[in-house]
Amino acid sequence: MDEREFGRSHQHASVVGLGTWQLGADWGDVDDKEALAVLEAAAESGVTFLDTADVYGDGRSEQTIATFLSSRPDLHVLVATKMGRRLEQIPQNYVLDNFRAWNDRSRRNLGVDRIDLVQLHCPPTPVYSSDEVFDALDTLVAEERVAAYGVSVETCAEALTAIARPGVASVQIILNPFRMKPLREVLPAAREAGVGVIARVPLASGLLSGKYTKDTVFAADDHRTYNRHGEAFDQGETFSGVDYETGVEAAAEFAALAPEGCTPAQLALRWIIQQPGVTTVIPGARSPEQARANAAAGKMPPLSEETLTAIRDLYERRVKDQVEPRW
Repeated sequence: MDEREFGRSHQHASVVGLGTWQLGADWGDVDDKEALAVLEAAAESGVTFLDTADVYGDGRSEQTIATFLSSRPDLHVLVATKMGRRLEQIPQNYVLDNFRAWNDRSRRNLGVDRIDLVQLHCPPTPVYSSDEVFDALDTLVAEERVAAYGVSVETCAEALTAIARPGVASVQIILNPFRMKPLREVLPAAREAGVGVIARVPLASGLLSGKYTKDTVFAADDHRTYNRHGEAFDQGETFSGVDYETGVEAAAEFAALAPEGCTPAQLALRWIIQQPGVTTVIPGARSPEQARANAAAGKMPPLSEETLTAIRDLYERRVKDQVEPRW
């Protein structure tokens, strides 16, 4: 699989990575054996970028990655984790002492002395404008606790503020055929600055797989049940902020655009990979089969202009007005 560079840090990632939120919590139950099988399938398919966070299963996702990588010393994988959501989400908690404590915990969980990439985990908006916060992140690099740092954001405005910081190596943002605003505002700025772009929620929490109907019932411990209206965290993290019924209808139209031999999920991933400025896309997977199918999108031919135009039209007709004013 092709790899792309995070310009400022000169690190590399496969164009399709693996998001590992689901290996920790919030997507229903995934047992340890299945989680390790997902990681193995991804690695065997050419994935060299894993994205996790210290709060995914209260460290379970990080620990699972460590277990897997300890059994595969032959692999060269870039592991990115996130920090900042272990305390109340207020700017006063984003200080060096807390960063060191969170970093210590993640390094123990991951079994490493230095983390490849650490990201602020969707902090409050004022954090992006704090010189003290980014000075503290620079200190983590100077202390060789982390090789590089980035941010995971909710809005395009937050992304643009972060990109202006000279030490930021990457921005992680929701980008998919139901969330196109970053194409206009974020990707050009990131490309010019040499900042990597990690595209998350690429399948709109599974909507773009085309598997769900209005009658689909998700488990009680699945965020697609308990966070549809932002009850637990930002609503944009669930179904990309699109109303579920609207999303199901739009997803059915989207699925019909898939070329022969391409699933709707692969169509969504291929669309993201083609956007200039994207470094890697991080779909999750709950089975080895899903991991392999997702990775295969990284090796598919580019989509035609006709397909790209049809996807854009669908977004503008059905989804744009719901999401662009908020994110």
